[in-house]
Amino acid sequence: MKQNKIGYNRMGMFAIAFVVTILLVLMLRESHMLKTRLVQYDLRKQVLQEQIDEELARTIKIDELKEYMLTDEYAEEVARERLGLVKENEIVFKESEYRE
Repeated sequence: MKQNKIGYNRMGMFAIAFVVTILLVLMLRESHMLKTRLVQYDLRKQVLQEQIDEELARTIKIDELKEYMLTDEYAEEVARERLGLVKENEIVFKESEYRE
């Protein structure tokens, strides 16, 4: 009878050790998967932060252009380039269409 109890105890111990080992392996696997996801999220965060920085720089340039477009200098530039207007005291030289 005593032999049976010892045999059951050993089998119980082996079963518990087996279950604990499986749980340990599963926890290590899950830990590795979480670390991999964390690295991926860090990379994605870095890419998104770079995109945010680029968009902020672009916004600053647009704001500067917007301010420039409100100046008289910009209005004069547009009048010269697009409308061909000149100031009263300017002499305009045009290139000849025919070259020899």
